[in-house]
Amino acid sequence: MVDSNQSPNSPEETPNPNPDGNAPSENDLAIDSIAKRVQESLMVGQRHKFWETQPVGQFKDIGDTSLPEGPIEPPTPLSDVKQEPYNLPVSYEWITCDMESEEMSAEVYNLLTNNYVEDDENMFRFNYSKEFLRWALRPPGYFKSWHIGVRVKTSKKLVAFITGIPARIRVRNEVVTMAEINFLCVHKKLRTKRLAPVMIKEVTRRVHLENIWQAAYTAGVVLPTPIATCQYWHRSLNPKKLIDVGFSRLGARMTMSRTIKLYKLPDSTVTPGFRKMELRDVPAVTRLLRKYLSQFIVAPDFEEADVEHWLLPTENVIESYLVESPESHEITDFCSFYILPSSILGNKNYTTLKAAYSYYNVGTKTPLLQLMNDVLIVAKKKDFDVFNALDVMQNESFLKELKFGPGDGQLHYYLYNYRIRQALKPSELGLVLL
Repeated sequence: MVDSNQSPNSPEETPNPNPDGNAPSENDLAIDSIAKRVQESLMVGQRHKFWETQPVGQFKDIGDTSLPEGPIEPPTPLSDVKQEPYNLPVSYEWITCDMESEEMSAEVYNLLTNNYVEDDENMFRFNYSKEFLRWALRPPGYFKSWHIGVRVKTSKKLVAFITGIPARIRVRNEVVTMAEINFLCVHKKLRTKRLAPVMIKEVTRRVHLENIWQAAYTAGVVLPTPIATCQYWHRSLNPKKLIDVGFSRLGARMTMSRTIKLYKLPDSTVTPGFRKMELRDVPAVTRLLRKYLSQFIVAPDFEEADVEHWLLPTENVIESYLVESPESHEITDFCSFYILPSSILGNKNYTTLKAAYSYYNVGTKTPLLQLMNDVLIVAKKKDFDVFNALDVMQNESFLKELKFGPGDGQLHYYLYNYRIRQALKPSELGLVLL
């Protein structure tokens, strides 16, 4: 799942809600205070009834240092896992979505394009391409049975979707095989049917059948209980279009020409040896990435097959660049972004917002600031309108300097059936979920 509350506005173009111009402080983002505000604002009957039945960190347990870190519930014998799918309302049926099929991919694409995550003002909706969905859902060792759809029995129309993919995620020193849960989508007309909890239970059942008992997911809403709360930052690349479509607004005392000048980037990259990643680079990039990610409390445990799948450039899906030392030919630095456009709703001049999302970046010899400036130049040359980045890993070191502005929304990270005693700072998190 993704940041459904993400705001497109950045402070250079809009009045800043923080008078000192800084992003919200750690205190503002502290999980305890979020939890407290949520709990205080909800009547007892409206609290997270479904999540309170699940093995996830509960708000009531925040600050309880007696609870151990690690799995919340032990694995069940596989013979005890429910063998039959959960019951759906009588007019609907489960299907397994074969993402290798062009026809099925098109059905999933159409459902998501018309019904998936929108911003709060309903001006933009994520528009994952079919190529992107196939990349996101078919990593090494994936299970077709984890790509779950709901059809109307009579018309055979696909009306809901949820997915899992396997991943090895390291939490401190423990590498845990987990499912990454994503793309939970219910057709707009069926949002009152309470399909989502049944779909979550069904994907959980299918994950358990593979003897996997933990999961990771993200959401733009606060559920019990985030392991980290992060913020999206946005860097204008095409400020005129962003302002024209309502993604950004012209700042006070700013003209359009001054705004365009503010965001102008150089014509070419400056780092010697900066080039696109190739297949032959996979072993070196894997070593670089593994070493870098080892410093974070939660991070993926990438092997070469994972790096080849997730980071080798694929047109209109993922772009990856590295720095090869002109003298030693050593691969010293790496950067990447994935491509996720949004449909622009209700604008007569534009239909698509072309957005790049920062993925994994490693600077060892090249300062991260310089490396990311080169990435922005590449993205601009490829006609992206905006470059987005979460404040995870070491991203905070370049955001303000490179004229990113914070959005209003937050992205919350969750683990299923795995407790982390204290919430992480974004800088302690080395994981980006699509």
